[in-house]
Amino acid sequence: MSSLLTKAVGGIGCTVIALPLLAALIIAALLGSAMPSNVPAAPSKHAVADIPPRMLALYQRAAPECPGLSWTILAAIGKVETDHARHPTMVSSAGAAGPMQFLPSTFKAYAHPVPPGGVKPPTPWDPVDAVYAAARLLCANGARNGRSLRRAIWHYNHSEAYVDQVLKIASDYAAEAPAPTGAAATAVAFARAQLGTPYVWGGDGPAEGGFDCSGLTQAAYRAAEIIIPRVAQAQYDHGPRLSKGTGLAPGDLLFFGTSPRNITHVSIYSGGGRAIDAPRPGAVVREGPANTNAPSFQGSTRPTASPGGGTR
Repeated sequence: MSSLLTKAVGGIGCTVIALPLLAALIIAALLGSAMPSNVPAAPSKHAVADIPPRMLALYQRAAPECPGLSWTILAAIGKVETDHARHPTMVSSAGAAGPMQFLPSTFKAYAHPVPPGGVKPPTPWDPVDAVYAAARLLCANGARNGRSLRRAIWHYNHSEAYVDQVLKIASDYAAEAPAPTGAAATAVAFARAQLGTPYVWGGDGPAEGGFDCSGLTQAAYRAAEIIIPRVAQAQYDHGPRLSKGTGLAPGDLLFFGTSPRNITHVSIYSGGGRAIDAPRPGAVVREGPANTNAPSFQGSTRPTASPGGGTR
């Protein structure tokens, strides 16, 4: 690669849905809000102003090709390489071509399968083909779940300065997540105060010696004076549900299972791509990746004291 611009649970006793432990995320200070997470970052005002709408939608659509990869990283690479396909020629002196600056041999290795809306046969000149190929290339070099993101970006263009530039732009493209307020803040604070508490099947709190997944989320919202049902399936059905693509806010409940009619686990989103849950027998209440890219993720709700929720 060469940069043209720089060179020119179902109820009580929730069934376990294992949340994978991620390796320590690298260079947190540089990544900032662009740090890979399982929750898509909302675009900042700067991103909306700087990225053509078609390219912004494409970066967001292609990012899940690599689990845990933020669309902001793809967008930052697109910015550094060709200013989101605005460069007049999109051809480098090294022979890299197209909006994401692929050498022909490299593109060929990551061009298949042709993504929806791509050109057949695929070409590095087509934005859809190129952005999806970039996501696959990053994933192959360590971007999956953020395990070696810096290394993955370095493999895209062998320069530490390039890596720093991409990470800085990615951070600028991600809107900061809102801090929890009101009932959501109370619920998250309650859940976080239970970290280390044992998992107990059917547990609603200290009287039972601990929590199961839905017992924890119900108790967290009870502390905020919002009543939600006891079991995970009922909590999901109770809503109010968030439409697909809605940005998560701290306090939202995340549901997992084999289908919307078979919810087997619930956690509470704590912000920054993380969630708190009571995972399984033998474990304790923990905070970790929200894992909304998992095939088992079925959706989210935002408990409220207005219609769709309840108060004491």
